[in-house]
Amino acid sequence: MNITILTNRDLASCFALNRLIPGLADHRVTVFLSSRVGSKPLSAPLQHLKFVEQDLLNSLIAPLLDPSEMVPARSGQTLFSFEQLGEWIFGGVSNLTAINDALGHERYAESEPDLVLSIRYGVILRDLAISLPTHGVLNLHSGLLPEYRGVMATFWALLNNESEIGTTLHFIEDSSIDTGSIVTTTRFSVQTERSYLWHVLSLYELGCARMLEAVEVLDKGKTLDCSAQHKSGDYFSFPSDSALRRFAEQGWRLYEPDEVLTVMRQFVGKDWVTR
Repeated sequence: MNITILTNRDLASCFALNRLIPGLADHRVTVFLSSRVGSKPLSAPLQHLKFVEQDLLNSLIAPLLDPSEMVPARSGQTLFSFEQLGEWIFGGVSNLTAINDALGHERYAESEPDLVLSIRYGVILRDLAISLPTHGVLNLHSGLLPEYRGVMATFWALLNNESEIGTTLHFIEDSSIDTGSIVTTTRFSVQTERSYLWHVLSLYELGCARMLEAVEVLDKGKTLDCSAQHKSGDYFSFPSDSALRRFAEQGWRLYEPDEVLTVMRQFVGKDWVTR
């Protein structure tokens, strides 16, 4: 199949692509990246999180990595940058934010998608983009639907003292947010000693595996079993200053430096660190 992946230029999206692309080796894959999610100014804690999620990888780590170096046995590298992953796939990795505009849609259509996989993409798709792929648009939402629609679902689940968090694999059927038919969900137990970012990254281990299983079903010409969402549930946006204060007062952290360092070492590799 021709598979187009829509995702965001951030750490969690790159982590997810590292889980997906090796499993899509038998397909022709193109990746388009949005530059961010949302357009509102961010408060100081979320600006710090943005540095960790976007700037640290894209501006500091990725420029040090040679896209041609893709041999883990030599480098000790276990995670690869967007540019390195682009060397593996037919259509490469490129930026595309204006997907609903005429020129942006033309670029998107040139990838000739049989199936679109969406993870953290920062743009709401309109009908023309949704209707293009034969098998539709599958979105991996980092929250359990319909209870946690919208942005930073994991943050809100932790703030609400949920004992479990998870992902939802669902179809995007219209321009409403996180409302389409559900294919499957994943769940795992909250670990109170870990940060928000650690929980987000951990979600994509099982979530991406379920997405690859769905691709395999569709590739065999079969139909995915789906269930419609009921209308209850809440929509969440970026947390306010008061929500961020409550989050910290409950002992949570948006990220931990040691956790971030552990992830970044997987990009640069042990050999590079010791040079």
